[in-house]
Order: sequence, then structure tokens, then C-alpha cells
Amino acid sequence: MWKLSGKAVYKGIVMGPVAVLKKDGQQVKRIKITDAEAELARLQKAGEKAQSQLQKLYDKAVKEVGEASAAIFEVHQMMLEDEDYLDAIHNMIRTEMVNAEYAAAVTGDNFSEMFAGMDDDYMKARAADVLDISNRLVRNLMGQEEIDFASMEPSVIVADDLSPSETVQMDKEKILAFVTVHGSTNSHTAILARMMNIPALIGVPVNLDEIQTGMKAVVNGFKGEVIFEPSEELCQEAERQICEEKEKLQLLQSLKGKENRTLDGHTIHIFANIGSVSDVGYVLENDAGGIGLFRSEFLYLGRDDFPSEEEQFTAYKQVVQTMAGKKVIIRTLDIGADKKVDYFNLGNEDNPAMGYRAIRICLKQPDIFKTQLRALLRAAVFGNLSIMYPMITSVEEVRKIYGIVEEVKKELEAAGIPYKTPEQGIMIETPASVMISDELAELVDFFSIGTNDLTQYTLAIDRQNEKLDDFYNPHHKAILRMIEMVTQNAHKAGKWAGICGELGADPELTETFVRMGIDELSVAPSMILKLRKTVREMRVAEE
Repeated sequence: MWKLSGKAVYKGIVMGPVAVLKKDGQQVKRIKITDAEAELARLQKAGEKAQSQLQKLYDKAVKEVGEASAAIFEVHQMMLEDEDYLDAIHNMIRTEMVNAEYAAAVTGDNFSEMFAGMDDDYMKARAADVLDISNRLVRNLMGQEEIDFASMEPSVIVADDLSPSETVQMDKEKILAFVTVHGSTNSHTAILARMMNIPALIGVPVNLDEIQTGMKAVVNGFKGEVIFEPSEELCQEAERQICEEKEKLQLLQSLKGKENRTLDGHTIHIFANIGSVSDVGYVLENDAGGIGLFRSEFLYLGRDDFPSEEEQFTAYKQVVQTMAGKKVIIRTLDIGADKKVDYFNLGNEDNPAMGYRAIRICLKQPDIFKTQLRALLRAAVFGNLSIMYPMITSVEEVRKIYGIVEEVKKELEAAGIPYKTPEQGIMIETPASVMISDELAELVDFFSIGTNDLTQYTLAIDRQNEKLDDFYNPHHKAILRMIEMVTQNAHKAGKWAGICGELGADPELTETFVRMGIDELSVAPSMILKLRKTVREMRVAEE
């Protein structure tokens, strides 16, 4: 038994088996061998296991995303049998008398570099594939089990860190808690944990080589600690606390169907933030009044190519239909910064948070933007859909967006495709947009304040930098004054203003926001009933 401490990004307590996630690109050592044939036999066994793994991935992908999107796993299976690739690994093992892991890793690097240098775009794309194959072989040779979320039991996910593309591919039903070595309180792992109502710890100094998948752990978000291989006594105490938390949640359930109305009759909308179609279940389960932020960029993550218009249309249509007339605000893609997508070919930037991202990509690459807008306008026919544009800094950007929207409408009309012009708003998440919010309010239908980015840009603090967590202060007077200024300017123009950043779920500020006149708070589904309780117990008029 041993205990480690970290920073809790969502409070709660769970107990269950551990699932260790390790990154690709692990350190591979060159080891001299004496029996080349034994290494070749190990390689063959690892290759057979890789083929089996890829076949399972193919079968799963066919069911979930169709044959076209699943074809990549067939390509990987074929590349695993490529004679040139295998001959290069075999030759290195025999002539240099080195271990199979090293031979596979070096051959993967060599072939990847070769493909990347070719003129043909298709062959260039194979560079990433061959690296993926080699990493899979190396993992199998090193005995590192690949976690199959489809078959594993609900587990505590332990990792160095998790990217948005990794979290989006997880089966959320199989996650009890997150424990990561790195990460920040504003990371997408933290956001996902809050949405799912599960404990999460970051900054835990855990040695991943010492933790084995399957061992038992207790994650206590209230104390900010994780205990591996707990004693029987600690297990019993954890069980008692888990039962207590369930009772508290059951009390909150009694608030379902109740209004978000203060004691003196002031009403505020409480909506939910989500990242995928499957998250709508959390929205309904927690009785949200609508969806205040659908992060559409998650449709672009964890894949090898852009989602088609039809894929997006189907997703948006399903959400608005399921919400049955309740408002659904969909944010156009917010790729960039911490949300990396290789096929966008964005390149490396010294300061990606302030770089080529979000609406800037859409305005620079209008074909990508138009595909999404076509899907959104088509889906608007089926429910109460609104569009929200992120990272706005000027009136000119809004006018350019509206120009592109008009082009899309003409294209749909010409093709005889039904569409509807939805309500269009913008995110206020830059100091520039705050300062000209009076002008912007005349152009748009609503404001939604993204407090995560607004805080980092105002305080000049990278919200993904865990070293700066102690300096990241979302309660800073400057942030609160900006929120009040934006709300006032929206109301002067007869428009509504909401908050969709993490600050909206901060119970210490709920009264402040309601008194400011904020019309809507959009938060993680798990926070809906907690906020409702706070609102129903407060008065707007100070006594």
C-alpha cells in the first residue's frame, strides 16, 4: 500500500482497478543478443498479436463509423506483412545481433523518414502509419498491454497526461477516475472529469513503471490523494464514503423538474457543456435546460481525415432532435492550441494559444468552414439550434463570417436543400472582444463568455502550464469587471449574455453572476443540479 497526493480537479471518491495508459514513443534500448532465431520468433509472435489487435479495431470501427473510416486498420494489417519492411527488421537482427524491439523501432523510423520525403501525397501519409505499426510491434515485444476499453471493466485511468484526442476516443462508461502525472486544472481531461461527475487528480508524482494494470486503487478527490493497493480497513472506509456521496447525489435528484428561480423570483437559465453526441445522455440525466456549448471540434479529433458534411449533419441533427426543442448552441470548430489534429497541417508554433486557431483557421480555410456551416444550417431545420463563433477579436471578423454564411445559404438554395438560418452569437474570450462588446452586440444575437481563455489572455498566463496554476486566478477583479461590462453592453443592445467557461460552475460566484444580470450559465452536466440548489437558496436583492 502506498499513498500519493495531487491536485483535485473534481471532488468525489471511487475505488476500483487501475488501467495504466502509456504513450507511444517509449525508450527502446539497443541490446546485444546471442540467439537471432529466438528474436525472430519473438518478432513473429508480436506481429501475430498486432494482426489480431488490428482486426479487432477494424471490426469495432466498422460498427461505429463504417467501412470507409475503418479501412485504415486494413492498411496497417497489410503493411505489417510488407516484405521490404519485415526483411529490413530481420536483416538488422541477424547482421547486427540486436534485440527485436530495437530493430523494429529503427526500421520504423527509417521507413517513416523515407515515406515522408516522397512527392506523392498518398505515400507521404504512410509515414505516420508505419510509425504506428512499429510502435505497436514494440509495445507487444515489451509486454505492454494495450487497453481495450470495449472489454475492460470500469477502471481508474492512470497516465502521464491525456490529450483531447485520447480522451475523446475513450469509452466513458469504463472510466471511474483520472490520475495523471501532469496536466492543469483547465485541461480537457479536467473538463471531461467534471462533465462526467468523476474524481480526477493531476500533478500526482506516480512512477508509471511501478503501477500495474489491474491493481486496486482508491481515488479521493476531497483529500486530493490516491492510494494504490489499499488495506482492507481503508477499503471499508472508502466504501462508507462512497455510500455517503451517493446519498447526497440522491438528494439533488429531488431538484429535477424544478425552476432555476431565486427566493425573490429571479430566473436564470442553466445549460450544459458537452463534447459529443453521446454526452447528451448526461444532459438529460441532469435535467439541463439546454446545451449552452457543444464543442464541435471533438468531431474532428481522434481520426485521420476531416469529418464529412453528412457525418456532421447527422451528429448535429441527432443532438437537436434529442433535445426536443430545447436550445442547443453549437460552437464552430476550435482546433489549435492544445487541440492538435495532424491532418490540419497546422505546423508547430512557439505560442499556439495565441496562434493559428479557431475562427482564424475557418476564415483562412473557408472550405473547411463551409462544410461545417452547411451541416449546421441543414440541422437547424430539425430543432432549436444556435451557432456560436469562437475567438472573435473584431467587428470585421464577424462581417466576414456572415459573408461566408450567406454564400453557404445560396449554395444550399441552388441545390434545393432545406435549411434554416439559426441564431448566431460569438464567444467573448479575448480582452479585445470585451472592449468592443458594445459594437459587437449590435451585430450578433448573443454573447457567451468563455472564461477559460479570457482569464489566460487577460492575466497573460498559459492555462495549460501546470507551473502557473498558483498564479491562475479566475476570481481576479479584472475578469469579473470584464464579465459585468460585457453583460451590460449585451443588455443595452437587447441581447442576452451567458457564461460557458469553467467559471460558470464556481459556486462561490453564482450569486455574483446572477446579480450582474448574467442570463445563462452553461456548465458540466454534473454541476446542473448543484447550481440549481444554489440559485434556489439565494436572493438577488441584497438585504
